[in-house]
Amino acid sequence: MGTGTLHIDLEALAANWRALDAKSDAKTAAVVKANGYGLDAGTVAKTLAYAGARQFFVAVAEEGVALREALGEGPQINVFAGHMAGDAALLRDHDLTPMLNSAEQFARHRDALPDHAYGVQLDSGMNRLGMEPAEWAALRGDLLAGPITLVMSHLACADEPDHPQNADQLRQFRDMTQGLSTPRSLAATGGILMGKDYHFDLTRPGIGLYGGFPFTQAQAVVRLSLPVVQLRDLENGETVGYSAGYTAKGPRKIATLSAGYADGLIRAMGGKAMLYAGSTACQLAGRVSMDLLTVDVTHLDEVPDQLDILGPHQNVDQLADAAGTIGYEILTSLGARYNREYSGEY
Repeated sequence: MGTGTLHIDLEALAANWRALDAKSDAKTAAVVKANGYGLDAGTVAKTLAYAGARQFFVAVAEEGVALREALGEGPQINVFAGHMAGDAALLRDHDLTPMLNSAEQFARHRDALPDHAYGVQLDSGMNRLGMEPAEWAALRGDLLAGPITLVMSHLACADEPDHPQNADQLRQFRDMTQGLSTPRSLAATGGILMGKDYHFDLTRPGIGLYGGFPFTQAQAVVRLSLPVVQLRDLENGETVGYSAGYTAKGPRKIATLSAGYADGLIRAMGGKAMLYAGSTACQLAGRVSMDLLTVDVTHLDEVPDQLDILGPHQNVDQLADAAGTIGYEILTSLGARYNREYSGEY
């Protein structure tokens, strides 16, 4: 096989949801945007529904349509982007709940779907999506008079528990939602881990479900194995790859693997990331190219047919550190060419 294999452990995914669910008395939803963080939203959501999740969050209505087709009727599907122009039929026909972010979206929703449920997203200090305090204050009465299901906000610095903005946003969210009987939500994965003050009525774990930071107790969900296409022996001073990015210091054995930046293995990890033959680390040698990696396997007694770039010895966050990025980018960038194999499928 000329393509890599992405092994996805659905039992670990479900276990991570249950572990995060157990950390609060709130209901626990699941964020499955970006095609389930690159792992297939339908498969991920069905697994999490089996584990107990009844509410899901996606980025845009089109993602919600695909998710509804996978889940069928019943689970609530919330759309972070709210009610965008042209979304009315998608929201209505697929029973999607938009998280309204502005007065403009509220007017659009009220005109097009006056009896259709919605939530509201508030800006508590992230300055990205959501109604700011003055806008919310002006519309609060009208919004609460309609079929509203949830009021939420999003923390900017939850992966840094001691960051002062967390407490500032908590105060702002409490001030903006004081006296509400409508369910409230502030915490994603990081917020869940910061304790009950951040939990409110609903939590929305995302990256922690998939084995990522800051949920350091998460079970590993993904392993990525890349096939060895060719082996070659280098003499001292010979170079490898574009721009001669690697120079052999003495005799070396180099394995060429089938994967590259077209498969989500970004160029910035070139010369820094490790691959693994079992538990033995092998240095990525030279640049990442579009379809190929080159790896120094000189120290291996026997070179296996595949090397792992994600697995028990290097998780998404460790690989992200080598690339100067975050685990979210690694996961969501994993390419369509990989053969996806699921274990523990429900």
